[in-house]
Amino acid sequence: MTLVLEGVTTKVRGEVHIHPTDLTLEKGTMNVLLGPTLSGKTSLMRLMAGLDRPAEGRILWQGQDVTGIAVQDRKVAMVYQQFINYPTLSVYDNIASPLRLQRRPRAEIDAKVRETAALLKLTPMLGRKPLELSGGQQQRCALARALVKGAGLVLLDEPLANLDYKLREELRVEIPRIFEESGAIFVYATTEPEEALLLGGNTATLWQGRVTQFGPTAEVYRRPVDATTARVFSDPPMNFLPISKTGTRLSFGDGQSVTATGRLAGLSDGRYIAGFRPNHLEAERHTDDAMLFVARVAVTEMTGSETFLHLDHHGERWVGVIHGLRDFAKDAEVRVWLDPAHVYVFGEDGRLAAPAAYALAA
Repeated sequence: MTLVLEGVTTKVRGEVHIHPTDLTLEKGTMNVLLGPTLSGKTSLMRLMAGLDRPAEGRILWQGQDVTGIAVQDRKVAMVYQQFINYPTLSVYDNIASPLRLQRRPRAEIDAKVRETAALLKLTPMLGRKPLELSGGQQQRCALARALVKGAGLVLLDEPLANLDYKLREELRVEIPRIFEESGAIFVYATTEPEEALLLGGNTATLWQGRVTQFGPTAEVYRRPVDATTARVFSDPPMNFLPISKTGTRLSFGDGQSVTATGRLAGLSDGRYIAGFRPNHLEAERHTDDAMLFVARVAVTEMTGSETFLHLDHHGERWVGVIHGLRDFAKDAEVRVWLDPAHVYVFGEDGRLAAPAAYALAA
């Protein structure tokens, strides 16, 4: 069982929303669509579901062309950010509703409802109405109604975005378990890199209607093919800095330079772009070869266990995620350190020239 997108595009009033896209999703896989708002995640899901028809290209389901087949004639289930339940029906009847529309036998309906409710830990709530449930339980009810259909393709469009932190964490843990037991193809849209890493499986990064990379989630995170993918798969976004290589040295701003070792040693002399994630910028020196940078504080945000330090480094806007509470004054000059092992190197065209040493070791 596979879902294949071959060169599909979407246009709205002549404007391209999805650029030519090729994707192959296999049976029993979790596939995350990761990108900022308006990057094309929902548009791509609507193509997969059959809610929209591509302007170009085709969609294959189990080897058959389903490009022109309506959503109601496909085995597809979709759960939205705004989860929807029938408020006047019990949880049992909400879950049973798709099967009743399919005119399944009563005994089969009862067995499937109870099996799916057990999978989603809803058995004690089957007699309640949705408004008597917590937000997380209501979302699980919506998920159960989608799963009970036996759909081969389950599309989840930012399903946890409207839940509070505790409920999101609870369901983030449960969804991979649910997906493993169902055997369907799951597609999960999110704006949060952390969520993609927690869900695992495969990730497609999207930027302005283009899939920039698709592969195992950890691989895409550790070895982004370009600076755009690295920016998408980092929260806050990856920081960048122009650098140059001459001989055996890499020269950074503020007069910093390091010896080019490993893959960096094989780079041709010239100009490049260094990239590093905010959590790798530090307020203290922790390694002997850490590079020192002097920057000016733009904004300080304290979150409880971490401080988000927004910096201006010679016109480059950086963010550092510093452990602990640090109350830096606005416009203050601060010293921050960066371990060269955490630096990615991109060409001036944005393509990855050398991954960070720590990523190669992972």
